[in-house]
Amino acid sequence: SYLFYLNICAGIGVLSIHHVGLLCENLEQSLEFYQNLLGLKINEARPHDKLPYRGAWLWVGSEMIHLMELPNPDPLTGRPEHGGRDRHACIAIRDVSKLKAIFDEAGVPYTLSRSGRPAIFARDPDGNALEFTQVDS
Repeated sequence: SYLFYLNICAGIGVLSIHHVGLLCENLEQSLEFYQNLLGLKINEARPHDKLPYRGAWLWVGSEMIHLMELPNPDPLTGRPEHGGRDRHACIAIRDVSKLKAIFDEAGVPYTLSRSGRPAIFARDPDGNALEFTQVDS
């Protein structure tokens, strides 16, 4: 039940999401998207060279995205056009219109929120769905 769930979460001290792991086929291509297009910075303190695969940890506020250069077991075709109807990570941003302009200039396909709220959905070079929702700080 819901109360059981609340007791469990309170008991183990759930605080936040620490990171989201995303698979990528080509780390440099993914870093081009995440660093150069979105402006995310690498967390140099994370063990990117101690794992048995290539990867990078990118800051998203106080949390991170962990890019992992590994084979993707999921099909890249047949996914919904609108990323909100697929597995996705959501990143809070200040201005959806600025990101829309960046995506337009870079030729990145996207869809806007179907509910009319200020949010934009896109896919990274590996088909991972991302939602960017506008929030007030």
